[in-house]
Amino acid sequence: MSTRYAALLRGINVGGHRKVPMAELRSVIADLGHRDVVTHLQSGNAAFTAVDDAADEAAGDAVRRALEEAIERRFGFAVDCLVRDAAYLRAVVTDCPFPADALEPKQLHVTYFSGPVAPERFDGIDQAAFAPEEFRIGDRALYLYAPDGLGRSKLADALARPSVTRGLVATTRNWNTVTKLVELTSL
Repeated sequence: MSTRYAALLRGINVGGHRKVPMAELRSVIADLGHRDVVTHLQSGNAAFTAVDDAADEAAGDAVRRALEEAIERRFGFAVDCLVRDAAYLRAVVTDCPFPADALEPKQLHVTYFSGPVAPERFDGIDQAAFAPEEFRIGDRALYLYAPDGLGRSKLADALARPSVTRGLVATTRNWNTVTKLVELTSL
């Protein structure tokens, strides 16, 4: 059985630090036996076809662990990765609680989490204080509407606090990248 996955690498190629050239990332993924490897942008987005026994969360977790180990061997530093299959990525788009078609892609973001996110993690965040910015919780994802973009979002800063993210790997992508990952995993 073959499964199409996307790997989302956290915190690479930012400000000249933790450099992972995309050509080398494609090579690392291919060296693990995966095929049809493509990357998107320089921020650590890759799609590939893995040959595995099952397209489930355990299989994706095994792919993630192998990828993290291979990246650390190749580049000499650890990189947190999230690996999600095509069905999950499509569901993130389908389940978006905001009118994505009516918004500019820079206004809508998805933070992907390594595991389920309990609503209680957000109890200390008064959404009304950040209006018109808003967030909604999804399946191992958080949708953020930031009308002035992520770089100016005060709510994004609040959502990135350790009290919210403790114990989880979290990485954020804008809506253009979210939909591109669906496209790349649908090949």
